[in-house]
Amino acid sequence: MATRLLGAKLNLLSARQVLNARDKELSDGGGLLLRCSGARAAWVFRYTSATGKRREMGLGACARQSAKAAGESLALARDLAAKQRALLASDPPLDPINERDKASASRRESERQRKAEKAQEKATLARVARAYHQAFVEPKLPSKLSADWINSLENHVPAVLWHKPIADIARAELLEFLRDMQNRMADTAQRVRRRLDEVFEEAIEHGAVSLNPVAMLRTKLRRENKPRRRTPHRALGYGEVPAFLRALHLQPGIAARCLEFTILTAARTGESIGAQWSEFDLDGALWTVPAERMKAGEPHTVHLPERPLAILGELRVLGSPLVFPSARDVSRPLSNMAMLALLKRMKRHDITVHGFRSSFSTWANETAAARPDVIEACLAHRESDKIRAAYNRAQFAGERRGLLEAWADYLDGREPASNVIALTGAKAA
Repeated sequence: MATRLLGAKLNLLSARQVLNARDKELSDGGGLLLRCSGARAAWVFRYTSATGKRREMGLGACARQSAKAAGESLALARDLAAKQRALLASDPPLDPINERDKASASRRESERQRKAEKAQEKATLARVARAYHQAFVEPKLPSKLSADWINSLENHVPAVLWHKPIADIARAELLEFLRDMQNRMADTAQRVRRRLDEVFEEAIEHGAVSLNPVAMLRTKLRRENKPRRRTPHRALGYGEVPAFLRALHLQPGIAARCLEFTILTAARTGESIGAQWSEFDLDGALWTVPAERMKAGEPHTVHLPERPLAILGELRVLGSPLVFPSARDVSRPLSNMAMLALLKRMKRHDITVHGFRSSFSTWANETAAARPDVIEACLAHRESDKIRAAYNRAQFAGERRGLLEAWADYLDGREPASNVIALTGAKAA
C-alpha cells in the first residue's frame, strides 16, 4: 500500500472544490480524503498498515469560511498526509496511528513529570513539616506542646534546608546539621531528629520522596554521640523534703498544686503540666501518660496515692481539659517556668523541680524502699533490654503502687525513712 500511495497521483483537489463540497467524499490522492456532511468537513488519511489492516486517521477539521481558508486548510492537510506517507515508507514501515498514540503518551508523561517536578519544588521541608504538624500533631497535643513541636524545627533547622524542596535534601546535608547540633545540644538534637524522621516518613507516604535519609543517620549519630558530663539538678536531701512539702502545701495557686503533684508522683515537669483529664482513671487511681508525651516514647502508668487524688479533686472544678491550666487562660497549659518561679518566691534558689526526682530516687535506694527495677520503673527510665522492659511493665504494678504510697506517707510524716522497708514489704506481699 505504501508503494501504491507513493506512486499515486497527488494534489487532485482545488481550493474551490474544497469550499463547495457537500455531503460527499473527495480524494486528493495518496490516501488523503475530504469527508463532507453538510457544511461540516474533515480531512482523513486512509492507508493499509504493514500488517495488512485497513485504517483511517483523522487529520482535523477543514476550514471553509472562504476560498482562502479552504486553500490554507488543503495545504496543511497535504503536509500532514505527506508525513504519514513517509512513516509508511520507512524501513521498517511505521503505522501512523500507532506513532501518533506513542507521541501522545510521551507528551502526557512529559506533562505528568513537569507537574510532579513543580509539585516537588513546592514541597519544601517547611511545607511538608507544617502540613504534617497540622494533620497529626496539633490534634493530639495541647497547644503549648504542639507549638513546641513545630518551633523546634523552625528554630533549629537551617533556613537553607528548611526552605529547600524536601526531595533535594541530601543525606550529607542532614548529617552535617544534626552532627553539629548534637555536639552543642544533644537532647534537643535528638528531639529534632525524631521529628524530622516523622516528617520524611510522611513525605514517603505522599510520594514526595522515595527514601528517608534521617532514618539512615540514626545509628551513625548514636555511635558518634559522646556522653557528656552532666551537672546534677540541684536537689534537696530526702530528709528535707517533708518539711518543704508542708511549706508548699500552704502556698496558693495552680503552680503550687502542680509542684506538689509532681513531687508525690516523681514525674517530670512536662508530664505534669501537659496532663489532661482524659489520661486519668480516678476510680482506679491511675494516670497513664501517653507515649508521645514521654521522654522514652513509651506510655507510662503512675499509681496515685491519696494526696495526688485529692489535688485532682480540687482542680476538677476549673472545667479545663488540662489538669494544670494557665491561670490566665484555662485552655492553655501551665508555663514550664511556673513551678521554678514558685520556688524562687519561696526563696528556694538552691533547688530545681527536676531535683525532686533525685530526692525520690535517693530515698528509695538508700532506704531499700523497693527493688532497683521498681524504682527505675516509677521514674520512667528507659530499660535498654526490651524483654526486661516488657516484664517490668507487666509485673511491677503492685510494687510501684506500694512504693509511691510509701513515698507519700514518708512526705506526710506518717512513716520515717527507717520504717519504709517494712511498710513497702507489707504492701507488696
